Amino acid sequence: MQETAIPETIFAEADRSNQSARDWRSVIQDYTELTKPRIIVLLLITTAGAMWIASKGQVDGLLMLTTVLGGAIAAASANAINCLYDRDIDAKMERTSWRPIPSGRISPLQALIFAIALAMISFTLLAICANLLAACLAMSGIAIYVGVYTIWLKRSSTQNIVIGGAAGAIPPLVGWAAVTGELSWAAWVLFAIIFVWTPPHFWALALMIRDEYAKVGVPMLPVVKGAEVTANQILVYTLLIIPVSLLLVYPCNVMGLVYGFSAIALGATFIYKATQLLKEPSDRNMARSVFKYSILYLALLCVAMGIDSLPLAHISSQQAIALLKIPSSL
Repeated sequence: MQETAIPETIFAEADRSNQSARDWRSVIQDYTELTKPRIIVLLLITTAGAMWIASKGQVDGLLMLTTVLGGAIAAASANAINCLYDRDIDAKMERTSWRPIPSGRISPLQALIFAIALAMISFTLLAICANLLAACLAMSGIAIYVGVYTIWLKRSSTQNIVIGGAAGAIPPLVGWAAVTGELSWAAWVLFAIIFVWTPPHFWALALMIRDEYAKVGVPMLPVVKGAEVTANQILVYTLLIIPVSLLLVYPCNVMGLVYGFSAIALGATFIYKATQLLKEPSDRNMARSVFKYSILYLALLCVAMGIDSLPLAHISSQQAIALLKIPSSL
């Protein structure tokens, strides 16, 4: 009996140890899911792109790291509060019922404390490592996303995405301010690009899951106005994307021809996909195609910004005009 008791005790302790390890991994995973990390990645790309442009391709590595990290933590805080406030409708929607709060894996109080702690960490990090303007802009992003979009507009207006989408346009302002300590016209153009991009991005998603939004009474545009009206609005905003994105080339003169041609090509593809959706506005697969391309569009546009900022690749509009100008002696 004594010989078998020892191994059984060892195995029991090993099982408890493994269970504890699994529990810690689960807790970390739950809190990570609370922050909606996939959304944050896209925001960080715009932050990094703005920093790269503002520094003309010479951004300090440590500043880039701390600013992107601070922005990520701020976005995580906003997303956690959004999950906290929307826990009632999340529980009813198939797409979100698995989230940590409606599933009971994280309590509302725990989520609130977590979100507040993240906001404080973000502000402190950005204020110390970047500047106060960048820190305040990050906090304004949280305020807009939570106060304007989540609490005020999401459940009351079909324009929730349009107006509340300003929160998603804050990250490039944070990045620009971190590098320069101010906000130039170019920074506001970056804001405008994200602002115009947001409605077609989220309305395409809303077309895909409009039945779920209707089930919980969220007045997304496809639910209230229908798929055809939504597809029309998506096309309107995609038509604005090219002229708005080209403002960085002229009159801001911070981007050159590499970016300019890329912006035109990427924007034209976006418009084409929007016109295809307009032909079949109720086709969820077509809506999914627009949604996926909208993500690719923004990522590639930021890549084009980065490439254009390199000295060897940058050809400004003035330089292009000078190269094309015919000498008066001919």
